[in-house]
Amino acid sequence: MASKKGGTLYVGVTSDLAQRVWEHENGIGSKFTAKHGCKRLVWFEEHDLVTRAITREKTIKKWPRPWKINAIEAINPEWNDLRPWLL
Repeated sequence: MASKKGGTLYVGVTSDLAQRVWEHENGIGSKFTAKHGCKRLVWFEEHDLVTRAITREKTIKKWPRPWKINAIEAINPEWNDLRPWLL
C-alpha cells in the first residue's frame, strides 16, 4: 500500500486482499495506514502457503526503500491503484 507515488509505503500480509484493502481505504486497516494515508494498492504477491507469505513479508520489510520502489515500478511504473484487478 502507498499514500501516493513516491509516498509512504506499507507492507503487510493477509488471506483476503480485497477485504484488507477495503479496511485500509476506510481507516480500519491499521493505525499506520490510517495515519499516513496508505490507501493505494500499488503492488502485491500471491503465495500458496501463509508461512511463505509471512517469511516474504518479513524479508521485504527489511529491504531498503529503493528496492521496494524498484519492485513496485517493475510492474506498476505509474503507481496506479491495482484495486480494479481484485474484482
